[in-house]
Amino acid sequence: MSFDVAKVTKDMVLWVRDWFSANGPGCNAVIGISGGKDSSVAAAVCVEALGKDRVIGVLMPNGEQHDIDVAKALVAHLGIRSFEVNIKDTYDAVYEGVRQAVGTVSEQTRQNIAPRIRMTVLYAVSQSNNGRVTNTCNLSEDWVGYSTRYGDSVGDFSPLSMLTVQEVKAVGRYLGLPSEFVDKVPIDGLCGKTDEDNLGFTYAVLDRYIRTGICEDEAVRKEIDRRHKANKFKLSMFPSFPYDGPVFNF
Repeated sequence: MSFDVAKVTKDMVLWVRDWFSANGPGCNAVIGISGGKDSSVAAAVCVEALGKDRVIGVLMPNGEQHDIDVAKALVAHLGIRSFEVNIKDTYDAVYEGVRQAVGTVSEQTRQNIAPRIRMTVLYAVSQSNNGRVTNTCNLSEDWVGYSTRYGDSVGDFSPLSMLTVQEVKAVGRYLGLPSEFVDKVPIDGLCGKTDEDNLGFTYAVLDRYIRTGICEDEAVRKEIDRRHKANKFKLSMFPSFPYDGPVFNF
């Protein structure tokens, strides 16, 4: 099945507009801007749906961010309001507090502190600016668990979470985003490696497997399946004990 970028983009823009009409008439879309494709495309979709005056970008470097100029350029290109909140002091305090309490902090724990702090900042900015937080995850990353639970994996609405990386890029190009925002090599900003270096396979291979079930490399297919199975819990609400007591008007 071919990807009809014009129809999908139109439908997505209308979906965002309708969601805000039902869940926050007059509210602003608040979005963390990293300079990567997902935040860039999500921001562009929100601008198309709501207008630039109702989209707020939040830049959140952890100390020095080598590519923050790209994030600033995206904000300027879209003409949206923005705030910059450096999370380094908070990150250092949390990390050191945990280290002192437990002694040993794993590398994965260290990497995931920052996105969870960033989500706290996004909700703080959102609550102070009549906002709703935009989730920027895409299907490809979610499929293999390439997100941080209660970090970048959450938000109030999610325009891109059912689109693969290739499809997200297509939407960005259709909306007229320059290549520097759409085709920027994805780097997680946590360990210094590209996404594809971390995963061990390309997004093109992953996207094809998601949409068609075809992956000629057996080892890669098994790794994708392993990651998907291990991380499916991230895509669901946390389970609740199924007590069936009466609840009025639930």
